[in-house]
Amino acid sequence: MTIDGRLWAAGLTLVLLGWIGVLALVMRLSGAAPAALVIVPPGGLADLPAGVAVLSRGPFSVTVSGGAGLVAALYGAGALLVLPAGLTGCLPQDAG
Repeated sequence: MTIDGRLWAAGLTLVLLGWIGVLALVMRLSGAAPAALVIVPPGGLADLPAGVAVLSRGPFSVTVSGGAGLVAALYGAGALLVLPAGLTGCLPQDAG
C-alpha cells in the first residue's frame, strides 16, 4: 500500500494549521506565555499598547512581552495572529 503524495501533503497541512489554531486559541484564552509572537499585517501594528516591550523583530512578525490583557490589546492594535513565545521549544527569532 502506498500513500499518495497529495494526500500526505494535505494531511500535513491540516495538522500544521490545526496546531497553529490550538496555539492561537490557548494564547487568546489564557495569555499565559512569557512573550507573544505577533504576526503583523503589511502596514504593521497601528499602535503598540502601553507597557509593551519589543523583544525582537522579523520581516512579518514581532515578539513582545507585556502585562495582563496583552493579547486583546495586540489584536486591537491590528495583529493578525498572536502566538505564544518565550517557552521552552519555541523557535528563536533574531534580536534587534
